[in-house]
Amino acid sequence: MASLSLPRVLQQRKTSLEIERENFEKFQATSLSKAINQLETPVKEKHVRQAIIGTFQEKGAQTFWMVTLRLPLQDNRIVAWKFCHVVHKVLREGHANCLPQSQRFRGKIDDLGKLWVHLREGYGKLINLYCSLLKTKLDFHRRNPRFPGNLVVTKQELEAIGENDINVYFHLSVEMFDYMDDVLALQSAIFGSLDMSRSNSMTSCGQCRVAPLIPCIQDAAQLYDYSVKILFKLHSALPPDTLDGHRKRFLKQFRDLKQFYQNSNTLQYFRNLISIPSLPENPPNFLIQAELRTYVTPVVILPPEPEPEPDPVVEGSLIDTSDSVDLDTASRNGSVSPVGSSHFIEVVAERDALIAHLQQEIGRLRQEMQGIIIEHKKNLSALQERITLLETELATRESELTQERQLKEDLFQQASAAVQNQDTEQKTKEEKFNKLKDVYTKLREEHIQLIRQKAEVDKKLFGCKKIVEELETKRTQLEAQVIELKSEKNKELENVQQSVKQQVEELEVLQAQHDYLKSENKNLTAKVDWVVKEKENIEYQLKELLEQKENLDVRLKSVNEHFVELDQSLEKERKSHEEQMKNILDKVILESENLVNHAVHEVDNPALSGATCGPDYFKSLVPGASDALNELKNLQNIKENHDDLVRITIQIGHRLSNLLLQGKATSNTSRNILFGEQMADECKRLGASVATLLQVLRSGTNIEAAVSDALTHLDALNNLVDQLSGQLKGDSADIIADLVDDELTQMDKAIEEAAKRIEDMLNKSRAADSGLKLEVNEKILDSCTTLMQAIRILVQKSKLLQGEIVAQGKGTASAKEFYKRNHRWTEGLISAAKAVGSGAKFLLIAADQVVSGQGKFEQIVVGAQEIAASTAQLVVASRVKAERGSKNLAGLSEASRAVTSATGGVVATSKACSQLVEENEELDTTGVSLHAAKRLEMEAQVRVLELEQSLQRERLRLSSLRRHHYQLAGEQEGWDIIEKEN
Repeated sequence: MASLSLPRVLQQRKTSLEIERENFEKFQATSLSKAINQLETPVKEKHVRQAIIGTFQEKGAQTFWMVTLRLPLQDNRIVAWKFCHVVHKVLREGHANCLPQSQRFRGKIDDLGKLWVHLREGYGKLINLYCSLLKTKLDFHRRNPRFPGNLVVTKQELEAIGENDINVYFHLSVEMFDYMDDVLALQSAIFGSLDMSRSNSMTSCGQCRVAPLIPCIQDAAQLYDYSVKILFKLHSALPPDTLDGHRKRFLKQFRDLKQFYQNSNTLQYFRNLISIPSLPENPPNFLIQAELRTYVTPVVILPPEPEPEPDPVVEGSLIDTSDSVDLDTASRNGSVSPVGSSHFIEVVAERDALIAHLQQEIGRLRQEMQGIIIEHKKNLSALQERITLLETELATRESELTQERQLKEDLFQQASAAVQNQDTEQKTKEEKFNKLKDVYTKLREEHIQLIRQKAEVDKKLFGCKKIVEELETKRTQLEAQVIELKSEKNKELENVQQSVKQQVEELEVLQAQHDYLKSENKNLTAKVDWVVKEKENIEYQLKELLEQKENLDVRLKSVNEHFVELDQSLEKERKSHEEQMKNILDKVILESENLVNHAVHEVDNPALSGATCGPDYFKSLVPGASDALNELKNLQNIKENHDDLVRITIQIGHRLSNLLLQGKATSNTSRNILFGEQMADECKRLGASVATLLQVLRSGTNIEAAVSDALTHLDALNNLVDQLSGQLKGDSADIIADLVDDELTQMDKAIEEAAKRIEDMLNKSRAADSGLKLEVNEKILDSCTTLMQAIRILVQKSKLLQGEIVAQGKGTASAKEFYKRNHRWTEGLISAAKAVGSGAKFLLIAADQVVSGQGKFEQIVVGAQEIAASTAQLVVASRVKAERGSKNLAGLSEASRAVTSATGGVVATSKACSQLVEENEELDTTGVSLHAAKRLEMEAQVRVLELEQSLQRERLRLSSLRRHHYQLAGEQEGWDIIEKEN
C-alpha cells in the first residue's frame, strides 16, 4: 500500500536504449505495413529491404513477427498473399537467426493456409500452396541447419553437410525433391491463375501474383544444382536399380522446371529484375559419371540495387538543438533533469547505430564482391573444362563416325532383306482384306432385312394402342359407379356407429365413478396409517436431538478453553517475532551505516586518487540514490512496514556508498585541484548526512528532516559534477576546433609520403630484381600507386567541400567557432582523417614487406580495404553537412568511386600475383613413392584442418575487436585530443 502514495515525479523515465528500441519498432511497423498492404500491387523492394535490415540490426526476427501477426491476415486475401512473399524474402535474405526463431510460428502459417484454402477461386489456392512451401522450407532448415536461408553453399560445405555418408545424401536428396515439388506446384498455380483471370505481367494485379516467383526461381536453381551433384554421388556408390525412383522423380522435375524457366523468360516483368538461367535440352545421364564434368551450374543473377540516398532523418539526428527547449520546460516545471547526459548518450547511440549500419553495408558489399569473383573463377574453370571435354569428344566423334559408316552398310543390307519380307506380308494382308469385305456385305444385307421387319412391327403396335385406349375409357366409367355405391354404404355405417358410441360412453362414465370412490377410500386409510408412523418417528428424533445438544455443550466448553490457550501462545509468538524483526532491522541499519562510513573513510584514501570516473556515469547513479531517499521519506507506518524498511535501507547503504566512491573518482578527472578537493569535501558531507539519517532511523524520530538534508547535499554534489562536465566538454570542443586543419594536413602529407615511398620501392625493385619477382613487384606497386593517386584526389575534393561547408555554415562567426559549435561532426571528420592516414601507412609497410619477400599478399588486401572503408567514412562525414546540389559534393562522390575501383584493382592484383607465385612453386612429385605420397596427403589434410580452425578463431577475434573498437570510439576520441594538446 505504500507504493500507491508515491508521487508521479518518481516514476522512472525511459532510457535512451528504450527510446531507440521504440523508434526501431515504429520504423519496422511502418515499413511492414507499407509492404504488406491491401492494394493488389507487387511488394515494393525498398520496404522489404528495410525489414531485412531490421533483422540484422536486431539480430533476429522477433519484431518482424510481432508486427506482421497484428496485420489483418485472415481478413484480406491480398494482405495474406503479400505476407507470404515478405516472409519468404526475410527467411532467404534476413539474419541467420530468423530461421530458428521462425520455427515456433509454423503453426500460424499452417492455420493461415487452412483458412484461405476454402476460398477456391483467385488467391485462396495460391495462399494455401505458398503456406505449404514456407512450411516445407522451415522443416528443411530445421532438419538441415547448416544450409543458410538463401541455400547458397560451396562445394566443400555441401560435402561437409553430407558427412561422406551415402545415407545422409539419400535422405537429403528426398528432402530436396519435396522442396522442389512445392516450388513447382506454386509456380504452376500462379501461371494458371494468370490465364484464368486474363491478366498479364504488365498489369498491377498480374505483377502482384508473379512477384513471388523471383525467390522461387532462386530456390529452384540451388535445389536443382544440389540434386544433380548428389545424384551423381549416389550413382557412384549404389546400384542403378536402387535409384530408379530418384531418376524418375528428377526427370519429371527437370521437365517442369525447364517449362517454368521458359514461361518466366517470356514475361516482360522479369526482364529488368532477374536473369533467369536456361537448362540444357536433355537432362544429365547419371549412369555415365563422365557427364558430371560437362555439367554447368545454373546461375541466377540479380541486377545491382541502386545506391540509396542519405536518409534525411539520420542527417537531422546527428545534431540535436533541443537542449534549450528541454531546459526551459524543466525550469517551468520546477524540476531539474539530467538533459546533458541523456543528450550525450542519445548522440553516442545514434552515432554507434550509424557506424554499425555502415559497417554492415561494407560487409554486404564485400560479400557481393567476393561472390562475383568466385563466380567468375567458377565460370572460367567451367569453360576450360568444357573446352577440354569438347576436344576429347571431337576425337571420339571421329572414331564413332567411322563406326557409323560401317553400321550404315550393314543396315542397307538388312533393309533390302526387310523389303522382300514386306512384299510377302503385303500379299497375306490383301487376302485377309478380301475375306473381311465379303463378311461386311453379308452383314449389310441382314441389317436391311431387319429394318424392314421393324416397320411392320410398328404398324401392329399402333393398332394395339387404340384397343387399349378404348378399354381404359370403359374402366374409368366402372370405377365412378363403384365410388357412388361406396359413399352410400359409408353413410349408413356412420349412423349405426353413432348410436353405439352413445351407449358405450354412458357405461364408461358410470364405471369411472365407481372406480373413483374405491380409490378415495383406499387413500384415506393409507393417510391415517402414514400420520401415525410419522408421529412415532418425530418423537424418536426429538429424543436424539436432545442427547446431541448435551454432547455439543460439553465439546463447546472444551473448544473455548483451547481457543484461550491458542490466543495466549499467539501473543507470545507475535512479541518474539517483533523482537526478532527489530533486531534484524537494527542490524541492517547498522550495517548500512558502516558501509557509508567506510565509503566516507575511503574518500580520503590516497590509493583512490589514481581512479577515474566519467561525469556521465556518475550522473547515471544519482537517480537511483535520490529514488531510495525519497522512497524512505514517503514511507508510511515505519514501525509496521518492516519489509519495505529493510529493502530501502539496504538500497540506501549500497547506492550511497557506491555514489561516494564514484564521486571521489570523478573529482580526480578535474584539472583544477581546488575544484576536485571541493567535490571530495562535498562527498564527505553527503556521507555524514546519510550516516546521520541512518542513526535517526534507528530511533524513529525526525526522519523527514534528515532525508531532506541528505537530498540537499546530493543536489549540491550533482551540480558540481555538471560544472565539471561542462568544463571537460568546452575544453575538448576548443581543442577539436584547433586540430581540424592539422589532421587534414597531416593526412595529405602521409598520403604524399606513401606515394613517394612506393615510387622509390618500384625503382629499387626494377634495379635489383628480374623475372617473376620483378613482374609481381611491378604489378603490386603500380596498383598501390594508382590507389594513392585516387586517395590524393579524394583528399583534395574533401578539402574543397570542407571549405564550402564552413563558408555556408559559419555565418558571421569564425571557422573555429563553427567547428566548436559542431564539435561532434568535427570529431567524426578528424577520426576519418586519422583512419585514412593510418591506413596509408599500413599499406606502405605491407607493400615494402611483400617487395622485400618478408610479407604476405593478404596484408596488402587488408590495407587496401581499410583505406577504402576510411575514405567511405570521410565521404559520409563530409556529406552530412553538404548540400545536395553542391558540385564539390558530386566531385567528392566521383573521387570516392575512383578509390573503390582502385581498391578493387589492388585486391585483384594481389590475388593474381599470389596465384602466380603459387603456380610457380608447385609441388614436385617426381620420385615420390606410394607410401610417401599418402603420408604427404595426410599431412596436407591435417594442415587444412588446422588452418580452418585458425581461420575461425581469427574471425571471432576480429568481430570482438570491432565491437570493442566501436564501443570505445566515442569516448577515446575526446581524451586523445586532450592528451595531444597537453
